[in-house]
Amino acid sequence: MATADIMLPGPPLKLGVVEPLIQMKLPIFNGFLSDDDFDPKKHINFSPPTKIYTMSDLNLPDGNGVSPFAVSEPFPLFTQEAIYRMRAEIMSKEVWENCQYSSNLAKCQLRGFAPKYAPFVYDTWKNPETLAIVSRIAGIDLVTEMDFEIGHINISVKSEQQRKEELEAYTGKASSEVNGCIASSPREDEKPIVDWHTDSYPFVCVTMLSDCTNMIGGETALRTGDGNILKVRGPQMGCAVVLQGRYIEHQALRALGMAERITMVTSFRPRCPRQRDDTVLTTVRPISNISELYLQFSEYRLEILEERIRDQLKTLREMRSSGKRVDTRKLKAFLHEQENFLAHMNKEMIEDVKMGEIDNSHLLSPKNVERARKRTRVL
Repeated sequence: MATADIMLPGPPLKLGVVEPLIQMKLPIFNGFLSDDDFDPKKHINFSPPTKIYTMSDLNLPDGNGVSPFAVSEPFPLFTQEAIYRMRAEIMSKEVWENCQYSSNLAKCQLRGFAPKYAPFVYDTWKNPETLAIVSRIAGIDLVTEMDFEIGHINISVKSEQQRKEELEAYTGKASSEVNGCIASSPREDEKPIVDWHTDSYPFVCVTMLSDCTNMIGGETALRTGDGNILKVRGPQMGCAVVLQGRYIEHQALRALGMAERITMVTSFRPRCPRQRDDTVLTTVRPISNISELYLQFSEYRLEILEERIRDQLKTLREMRSSGKRVDTRKLKAFLHEQENFLAHMNKEMIEDVKMGEIDNSHLLSPKNVERARKRTRVL
């Protein structure tokens, strides 16, 4: 597979420029778009994925993650009305003025808009039925990571002329390959929407908000344990993919034949406080409201610590009431684990953050690390 170019932050895209391109190819909704609250009976259209890949299927050790699960094939999740409601909220002027970010991994992202500017999106992912579906696929009981990460949006748009030129180049390349020639036109994965990375959070659910009827490409590429690439086909509008992205290098490949590609990435972590939490902030610090990110990160981590201490205190009291001796070795192991938990938490909250610049510490494979270093030197 050809190496991917890192996209520079560049000037932010403006709503007035992007909105016409986004609305250009949007199918007309057949029905009345209400402003009702999220209702699973009305807004969920779930069918199980046709295939689920495990970590073993990707030649990765099961112990790498918190579940044997790796990634699902795309599956239907939301109705057309639900998708249109989500789009209406993320396309608001308030979201684009207050929640837009850009980085060396992706040029246009919207973050931290729920619940203030997107109550429907917020209620969608907080609903117990939605959580149960994602948890069932992931093979572990999950909750949303934190409110700031409900509905991270990746956006790629192009004009009709750009769309036609890409398709012509792709058609010419395919024709050259059939005739045994070496094609000079770029592959769709040479310029990814989001470059190689691992996620900061254990699990993500990626939902497609665009009409993909004429899409070519647009897959998610995963790097397997033996260095090969597995491509999971891109979902259709209203469909989703679940990925244990903290432990698998992946990139979002560029789609051809579309005026837009808009995906919503919602992050999850294990519900049980006794499960390990490998959350890092590497790929999200430079594209976040740092104060809000650190507040929410600290809050949920301290809640986990609180629950663990309560459980340990209960165990100690039960031992005393039953006349048992304290197992000093186990108690010290518990305390050591919590020391590491707090140290990791403290390490992730860096004071001086350079907005828009994500370092290479999230990469796993030596090939991607070296390529990122070379790109940095050139830039």
